Amino acid sequence: VQLQASGGGLVQAGGSLRLSCTASGQFVSSYVMGWFRQALGKEPEAVAQVFPGGRATNYTDSVEGRFTISRDDAKNTVNLQMNSLKPEDTAVYYCGAARVGSKYEFWGQGTLVTVSS
Repeated sequence: VQLQASGGGLVQAGGSLRLSCTASGQFVSSYVMGWFRQALGKEPEAVAQVFPGGRATNYTDSVEGRFTISRDDAKNTVNLQMNSLKPEDTAVYYCGAARVGSKYEFWGQGTLVTVSS
């Protein structure tokens, strides 16, 4: 599975961005799909993930209510809608894919999100 992330950029605090991650090489409808981020000088953290079927999701506390993860299995894509962005959301964002019950094994390249104050 190859993952291609896109949609990062520079936005002012309070603004919105939408990240997309498109998979190729294999359909990922049976995979757990997630977004992770790593800020400069910090450990990576899981931001959000969506389970097969698209109904079950979870979020890290700091983005709950502001970010929405969704998947479009017909397009082999997972999206992260980020609203009310804060400077502390600045990071490189990565998408990943995992078989249910297993660790993430496929990763896309990062896309940089910069939120200015």
